[in-house]
Amino acid sequence: MATNRPAAAAAALSADASAGRPRARWRNAAQYAGFSPAAVLFGLFFLVPLGLIVVYSFWRTKDYSLVHDWNLGNYRTFIHTRTYIKTFLKTVVMGVLATTTTIALAMPFCYWLVRYVPKRLQRTLLLLVVLPFWTSYLLRVYSWVAILGDNGALNTILNKLGVTSGGHRYLLYDNPGVYLVLVYLYFPFAVLTLYASLERFDWNLLRAARDLGATPGRALLRVVAPQMRLSIATASIFVFIPILGEYLAPQVVGGTKGVMIGNLIANFFAGFLLPLGSAASVLVALVIVVLLVIFRRSLDTGDVYAS
Repeated sequence: MATNRPAAAAAALSADASAGRPRARWRNAAQYAGFSPAAVLFGLFFLVPLGLIVVYSFWRTKDYSLVHDWNLGNYRTFIHTRTYIKTFLKTVVMGVLATTTTIALAMPFCYWLVRYVPKRLQRTLLLLVVLPFWTSYLLRVYSWVAILGDNGALNTILNKLGVTSGGHRYLLYDNPGVYLVLVYLYFPFAVLTLYASLERFDWNLLRAARDLGATPGRALLRVVAPQMRLSIATASIFVFIPILGEYLAPQVVGGTKGVMIGNLIANFFAGFLLPLGSAASVLVALVIVVLLVIFRRSLDTGDVYAS
């Protein structure tokens, strides 16, 4: 009997462990129950449409109907058409320039806000930055038509100063106007992202660098900038990726000269060129994925904690 007790105990423990496994699995599954509505929403309104776009990009149209003819013709057409490639490259360049300018303007603004503005006033100034979000996106874009138009605010000021006479469209219906409006639209995104990081920054590190003889510029470059890498990369993603898909601002402010890839894709779908528009959309998505991979690999996990 004594020799059977260890075996009986082991069998009892094994039975308890076997009975506990379903309960543990159920508890693990219950932890993710709150994610289910978001998963359903994400699947229905993102993954399913994205899958359809990918499928359509391999088909073709004939007499305003889709033909299930699997081929790479749409991609070849897009790549071998100079106008399409030129528009695509212009969109990427415009996105890079607008993103760089936005970060370059937001970084010193956030630094000044955190270092030199009293805490009680920082929230008020941030509220003024995001205040345009309280109005319609359409209204904000069309307001720039009034500012840059023949009789707009810019021309009125220049005329009163004697710089010009009459109405001149310096920026409207051209690429510079689109660039200016994109910087204006996405500046708050960069400010909110960078401010959240600078607000938690340990400024004693900067003072220590100054005490060790570093100049203000060198201290910012060697102490603050490395610890802001993740925030700068995040702000760049928040600004650059939406710019790639911008449609309304280039159409309203840029006119025919300010066309970007979003306008081109919209024209494809409006003309029932669904496969060609889908192929262009997939190429834009691939560029975004490549950029995200580059950003991910260029950042160390330690930067998360440093920021």
